[in-house]
Formats: sequence, C-alpha cells, structure tokens
Amino acid sequence: MAAHEPAAEEQIERELERLEAIERFAPPPDFQAHALIRERSIYEQGARDPLSFWADQARRLSWSEPFEAVLDDSDPPFYRWFHDGKMNVSYNCLDRHVLAGRGDVVAYHWRGEEGQERTLTYAELLAEVKRFANALRDLGVREGDVVGIYLPMVPEVVVAMLACARIGAVHNVVFGGFAVEAVRERMAVSEAKALVTVDGSARRGAIAPVKAAVDQILPELPALEHVVVVRSKGGDCPMQAGRDHFYDELIERADAECEAVALDAEHPLFILYTSGSTAKPKGIVHSSAGYLTGVATTHRIVFDLRSAADEDDRGLPPDVYWCAADVGWVTGHSYIVYGPLANGATSVLWEGAPDYPHRGIWWELIERYRVSILYTAPTAIRACIKWGAQWPARYDLSSLRLLGSVGEPINPKAWLWYHKVIGGERCPIVDTWWQTETGAIMITPLPGITETKPGSATLPFPGISAEVVDEHEGKPLAGGQGLLVIDRPWPSMARTLYREGERFVETYFSRFGKRTYVVGDAARRDADGYFWVIGRIDDVVNVSGHRLSTAEVESAIVSHPDVAEAAVIGQHDEQTGQAIVAFVTLRADYQGADPEQEVRDLVGERIGKFARPKRVIWAEDLPKTRSGKIMRRLLRDIAEGRALGDVTTLRDPEVMQALAEHVAQARAAEAD
Repeated sequence: MAAHEPAAEEQIERELERLEAIERFAPPPDFQAHALIRERSIYEQGARDPLSFWADQARRLSWSEPFEAVLDDSDPPFYRWFHDGKMNVSYNCLDRHVLAGRGDVVAYHWRGEEGQERTLTYAELLAEVKRFANALRDLGVREGDVVGIYLPMVPEVVVAMLACARIGAVHNVVFGGFAVEAVRERMAVSEAKALVTVDGSARRGAIAPVKAAVDQILPELPALEHVVVVRSKGGDCPMQAGRDHFYDELIERADAECEAVALDAEHPLFILYTSGSTAKPKGIVHSSAGYLTGVATTHRIVFDLRSAADEDDRGLPPDVYWCAADVGWVTGHSYIVYGPLANGATSVLWEGAPDYPHRGIWWELIERYRVSILYTAPTAIRACIKWGAQWPARYDLSSLRLLGSVGEPINPKAWLWYHKVIGGERCPIVDTWWQTETGAIMITPLPGITETKPGSATLPFPGISAEVVDEHEGKPLAGGQGLLVIDRPWPSMARTLYREGERFVETYFSRFGKRTYVVGDAARRDADGYFWVIGRIDDVVNVSGHRLSTAEVESAIVSHPDVAEAAVIGQHDEQTGQAIVAFVTLRADYQGADPEQEVRDLVGERIGKFARPKRVIWAEDLPKTRSGKIMRRLLRDIAEGRALGDVTTLRDPEVMQALAEHVAQARAAEAD
C-alpha cells in the first residue's frame, strides 16, 4: 500500500506554497524524543575544547597503539592528527564488528541494474576482503603502493578499497562513468602498480565493454604491472597472460587469513582526483585515522544513526541507510563505505540510474529494503520533481525517518518538495555542506536539535570553526555575502595534493595565510548565524558590476511552478561584461502563453531586473554525469559556440545534440 494517495500536481503546488510560508522547521517531537543528540551542549563542548572533542571521537575507534598527541600544528597547513598512534581502517570497518559477535549483521543489500540481488554480512565481507588483500600481495602489491580501482557500483568496489586499506596500499578510485582517458591520466600520475576493473558495466540496459576499453590505455602505463578483472556481466573480454587476472580466480586461490597491518595514523588511505580551476585534476590525499574519525563521527551524529553496534539505550530497531551516490566520488568514499562500515551500519548499494528501469526504482528499493535514511543530491531531487509525484506515491515510504542532501546548495523549492512528497512532513532534512578536500561533513543541521530553514546548511558541525569573510582582507563579515573559510584544522582534512605540496598551499592556504582554508565557495550568514552557501566563487556572474551567484538565479527560476529544472551560466557580453543565460526545463503539462517572459519577470521580482536572463534556452534535459551533476562547463561551451570537450562521462551524451539544435534555433530567431 502506498504511503499516500497520488495527488494532482496542483494540489502539491498549493501544499508547497503553504510550507513556503513556514520560515523554520523544528525537529518533529517524536524524532526529537529518541534522537541520539538532544542537547545543544555538544556545540559548547566542540567550541570550548575542540582537541578534546575530537580525541574523544577518535577513541571510539580501535587502535593498535593508542595515541597521546592529538594535533601537531607545527607546520601549517600540513597538519598531523593522532600521529603517534597506530590503527587499521579495514580492521575498524570489519574485524571489530565480527569479533564483537555482529558478523551476521548485513553490511550491504546490493541490487544490480537487471534486478540481481546479493546480501553481504559483515562476516562475509571480511572473509572476501581478507582473500583479496592476500591476492594483491600475491601480485606484489606492498604497503604504500598505489592501486587503481575502476569499477561500477558492484560489491567488489568496496572489497577492493578495504583490501587495500588492510595491507597499507593506497587506493585511487576512478568514477566508473569516466572515460578511459581519465583512468590513464590518474594511473600515470600516481604510478599505480595494479588496476582493478570489470569485464562490462550496465548502463541503462546496455553493457559497456569496460575491460576492452581499458586495454587501449595500458601501453601508456609502464608502471602498471597487473590488471584484475571482475566478472560482472559475463561477457567475453580480452585477457593477457601474466598481466591480466580474473578476480574470482585470485580469490579462490588466496589464503583465507590476512591480519590487518597496524599503520601510522597519518598513513595515506587514498588519493581521489577532483576538478581543478585548470584542466589538470588535483589528487586529494586523505590520511587513515583522522579521516576515519571525521567520517565515522559525522555519519553517526548527523544521520542520528541506529546500528547494531550502538551502545546507547534507545532500544530502537537499527536503520537501513542509503546514500544514493557513487563510490567513485568522495560522498561514496565517506558515506557509502568508510563512515557506515565504521559504525556497523546496514546500507543499500544500487548499481543503476535513478530512472532505470523506471522512474520509480528508488522508491521501489526504499519499500523493498525498508530504508529509513536517504542521502541524495539536489539534482536528483529536482529530477524527481520533473518526473512527477505520482512515482513515489506508488510505493510505501513510511520506513523513512530522516532525509539528507549533499553535493550542492539545495534551493528552497526542492527542499520543500523533498520534505512534503518524500518525507511526508515527518522526516527532518539534513542539508549538508562539505567537499572532497574536507573529507567529512562540515556544516549541517543536527536533526534532533536544529531548527532548519529551507536552503540553509545551518551551523558548523561541533568541533568545526567556519566564517564568512570579506574577499580582500579575510575579516569576518557581520552581514552580507563573502568567502566561506574554515579557520581551524579538523581531523578529516586533506593532507596534501599528491606529489604537489606547493600547489596544495597555493590552492587552499595562500589567500589569508597558512592556517585559513579558503574553500572556494561564496556564502552569507543570517541573523541567527546560519550559513547559506551560495555556490562556487567561479560560479558568479558579473552583470554591469552586479555580482550574482548562478545558484541564486537558478533558485529564482525553479520557484516557477511549471519549471522542473534550470542551470544558469555567464556568457560574454559587449555591453554588460557578462550576460545571464538560463537553460530551462519545463514540466510536460505546461500550458502558459509566454514562458520566457514569465521566467524573466519572476527573476526580476525575486532578485532584481538586472538579474533577468538575457537568453532562455529550452531543454528537455540538461547534460549530467551519471552521478547527477550538471556539467555547466559544457553549457558554457555550447552557449559560446565553442567546440565541445569530452562528453563520454555524461549520463546521456545525446542531450548535447538536442541542446545544440535549441541554441541554433535561438540564434536564428535573434538574427531575424
């Protein structure tokens, strides 16, 4: 039975208008009564003595050699946390739960795109990780060696990461939707010794031959000695004797026992490449103990987690948690793998897209696995708005008790729809701000105590110190828009850029000194001290001297009841310096007379006449990666008439052809 009857879109719009009048949303009383954190004193603890706060959190983990020193800040920004202690991340994620008698607890419910299912308990996951760790050693992988991982959302991606952590190898995961050229670049720079990949990957009913594509780049990777191939789709793939090995055959031959290596707290756990302001990606390096402390703590507290490993007295059933991201991004590293496993949680792993084999698949999975916590991106929420509330209405979503948002600022309209349609107005929403570089959540509500405001990430997590400062001298602003900075070190912070220490300092710690991390986002604080993250500094349009955040204009556009999604870019303009160009997707049932004028008028009303888009380009869809991120770089290219870059990472590359036709039509109309 569905959680609520299908409602007309008009009725939902009226309900959203009612909710929009509510400025603050207090934690629901039933939720608050059983919340993990019910007192605001946790903020006082984190502010009064942040080092003691983080030390207490770190001691919740298992240590081979306990630490005495909490923070070494003698060489900023190259901070060291818990550096005189030793531990193993894989042991903390697996062994300690099994040794405590929780081996039968489900670690993952996995669902393949074609409907296959696999359930992995902590004991089963540990057994496979041990064997694969030994298999890597048999291939010559040693402590400190880099292992590339290029896999879709299959259980083996988690196994490979934890196996590397177990023996002290450093994993370098590449998002499975990237083209092989991205793999080549990352493996070459990191000098990876081995690569774990797959025979083929499911993509909306088709099978992409991944191993065959990987073979094209191997001649350019002289340091890469071995390729391990997971047989996922059962298709034939080329294998070279001595170099290529099937995963299942290695597992079968490997020893069953593999003791976790006690590693220095600052031993690097992984490298993860992220976009830079130039074409060269940045290799973010994260440590072992500090990173795990950050993700385990935030995962437990921010999501009010109930797990079989809980030591509290709430007496409530364990959660089924689902982070609907991809392991190839930092969200997946932190909140699909390391945070949930460190806390002994039960998670869902979904291989496919949010709209395949149908647009209700997410809600079907929530009903099937009785998911209680859902963590996803605003882009995905807006896509669901576009598809219509009839899809979630077909399924029972009553198991949900907490919703989360991650990846970019969420506009109030999407927040309210998420709250009303998915959460049934009973689920707190934790709108989280953080980055690849921060490793863990930095600004967020705590669901049992924080009054939320749609669109605001609210307050820094306990133990985190953030400020909004002016862009010239770095002085805190009492009001208005400025630069978001973190002015105190935290355990999960990136340690450096791989083999680029100077670039690390120059990119993040040069503007206001080596103790202030400039995150690259613009933000403002309101009278209650709440943070409103506006968007990237480079996602700002300067129209006749008016600096406008593209996210702010987008939020105004999507507040139109018939707009499903929008993406805004700045385009060179002879008169105003830059002009605003809006790519807009309308609802299928739109019946207005002049949608372009309606959009421009609405932006003028919400922001000002100077903010009205000069051009509105209609689009059935927008170019997005498989994880749902809108590729604004491609929108800029198409608006400026430049040759398009690589579109192979898009979820649907054909979108660009349709957009090109729309742009050509718009230019023809302007010429007439």
